[in-house]
Amino acid sequence: MDLTSTTRRDLLKHLALSLPAASALGGALRAMAADAPDEKPPPVRAVTRGPQCHWRGYYDKLLFDPTNRYLLANEVDFEHRSPKADDVIRVGMIDLQDGDKWIELGSSRAWNWQQGCMLQWVPGTTGEVAWNDREGDQFFCHVVDVETGKKRTLPHPFYALSPDGRWGVAPDFRRLNDTRPGYGYAGPADPRRSVGAPDDSGIWRLDMRTGERTLIFSLADAAKVPQPGGFGEGPKHWFNHLLVNTDGKRFVFLHRWSQKGQRNWLTRMFSIDADGKDPYLLIPSGRVSHFVWRDATHVTAYAGCPPTNAWKFCVFEDKSDKVEVIGEGVLNRNGDGHITYIPGTKDQWVANDTYPDRQRNQHVHLYHIPTGRRVSVAACFQPPPYKGEWRCDTHPCASRDGRYLCFDSPQSGQRQVYVADISQIVKA
Repeated sequence: MDLTSTTRRDLLKHLALSLPAASALGGALRAMAADAPDEKPPPVRAVTRGPQCHWRGYYDKLLFDPTNRYLLANEVDFEHRSPKADDVIRVGMIDLQDGDKWIELGSSRAWNWQQGCMLQWVPGTTGEVAWNDREGDQFFCHVVDVETGKKRTLPHPFYALSPDGRWGVAPDFRRLNDTRPGYGYAGPADPRRSVGAPDDSGIWRLDMRTGERTLIFSLADAAKVPQPGGFGEGPKHWFNHLLVNTDGKRFVFLHRWSQKGQRNWLTRMFSIDADGKDPYLLIPSGRVSHFVWRDATHVTAYAGCPPTNAWKFCVFEDKSDKVEVIGEGVLNRNGDGHITYIPGTKDQWVANDTYPDRQRNQHVHLYHIPTGRRVSVAACFQPPPYKGEWRCDTHPCASRDGRYLCFDSPQSGQRQVYVADISQIVKA
């Protein structure tokens, strides 16, 4: 029997879905279905262009405005080196309905290559945009209403914002710049650099209306929570990657540490109340990378999953030991990725990407959790100069209506921003 590629793919999917999820044969068939010839990738266009370089920031930020017309991005005139304290980037928005016109909003001296200056739309507002900045040794943040032009400046930076936009949380960016270059900000040095777990450095909560700030959970607090196997000799602790859940009651963060004289680090994930109370060691494995909240009580992460501690994409239920593996053999086929859920798909579709393969291509793709269907969006070539701290990860991020997927790529020889129309795929 000579099957067409479409018929063969559909048959494989049917067989895979008819077998238990834990079945090795079922997993193999799901992988075969995903590898079978698939539909043509969606249309993609560059929405920024040279001579300036552009990128957006992290995959977990709110980058499209409520109308999905304006897309936030950063602009800079150099690449291939670490930011210096006096380097300034411009922040702006792209009008996707008027020739992808660049509209400048301001500038920043508090930024990095991986996450920019935390530029994002403030949740719960129709037109407020927030980003971090620095003057001298002081970090702070701006909030600008693009509709009225009104601007306020608050005396502390932020990392993640609550769903109503009324508060944010942030780690110590000075310490982060020292322990994890590419995620902190150039400028003032960490005053507690020689202290392993200081009690006056950690996570601050910032009131986005009044500017009031409070240290709600310190590195000393985290170090007091026992870790299976201990922390080793002379550990140095820091926090990274904070993200508030969908109802604003709790947030998660990564607690990382390295042993004295070693460059590698281990990672665990905490969840905690919005006021810094009731910390829960959600992922103690020492192996946690990228993650996203699926809903108010579940975190999807690429992490060491029980019982073998193997790297997989798993859904962890907050304040419990319940763990569910998703996309085994398909979603994690290329290892780690920046995973995020597509709005309007009832948590069935996720976007993900890969690090460069042997041909230095980064693959942006969609994955349908119920069927195991994996759809290619783009294969983005990353030229050799893009490496280490100044690499250009694609960081795919969906519009609020789930129609568009934006990502960064240096495939033109410069990092620029691209938008794909995925509506026909995720609505099918």
